[in-house]
Amino acid sequence: MELNQAVPELPVSDVEKAQEYYRDHFDCKIEWLYPGKEIGAVSNGETAIFFRKREGEFEPVVNWIYCSDVDESYRVLKTAGANITEDIEDKPWGVRQFTVQDLDGNVFYFHHS
Repeated sequence: MELNQAVPELPVSDVEKAQEYYRDHFDCKIEWLYPGKEIGAVSNGETAIFFRKREGEFEPVVNWIYCSDVDESYRVLKTAGANITEDIEDKPWGVRQFTVQDLDGNVFYFHHS
């Protein structure tokens, strides 16, 4: 068995707003949105992210993003106004990383691959 790629499906309060946020702050392309606007997707390169509308309270999802150039990714996301909750730094466990949260509190740890 060989796994090729996992696609996260993130819980969001508004799929269309989430897509716009990821387009504007994560340099993603809006791929599709179901007619009822309850599920949609964005992509950047070979990475896709699905969104599903949730009602009421929900648990945000934690995601790890591997980048070929984490410093450049940090610069791009900071310039785009992404919600960076932890600035870039070298961590004691040997990775250089920073943290971003989206509109619904979903967390992304960006670090070098």
